[in-house]
Amino acid sequence: MRWIHRDSVITCDHDGRVENRPSRQWVSVTGVPVLVDDDPEGRKIVACPNYGPTIKPCTTTLTVRVGYSDWIRVDGHRVVLSHLEGFTNGTPPGLVKHTVRDPAQGFLGADR
Repeated sequence: MRWIHRDSVITCDHDGRVENRPSRQWVSVTGVPVLVDDDPEGRKIVACPNYGPTIKPCTTTLTVRVGYSDWIRVDGHRVVLSHLEGFTNGTPPGLVKHTVRDPAQGFLGADR
């Protein structure tokens, strides 16, 4: 598993892209700030193509189900890892997830 940072690609199941905003700036991978809990939650999703008369596109990430390190912390917050998975607010409710498409770094990894 790789550490996830601001430039990592996180998408909804429909390929809408999550806008990453790191809450801590002082720990980085290749000069890019890492994400910690709860950075992937409540983030805007752009360009979700899942829309229609009775279909709501993904616009926001919801609670993360898995993907925080059990051991590694930054300022008391768990580091986000590449097995990240959580839900979005898109339809159908409770089924559409956001996951890491590309960690965008191959230098720093961890075993949960």
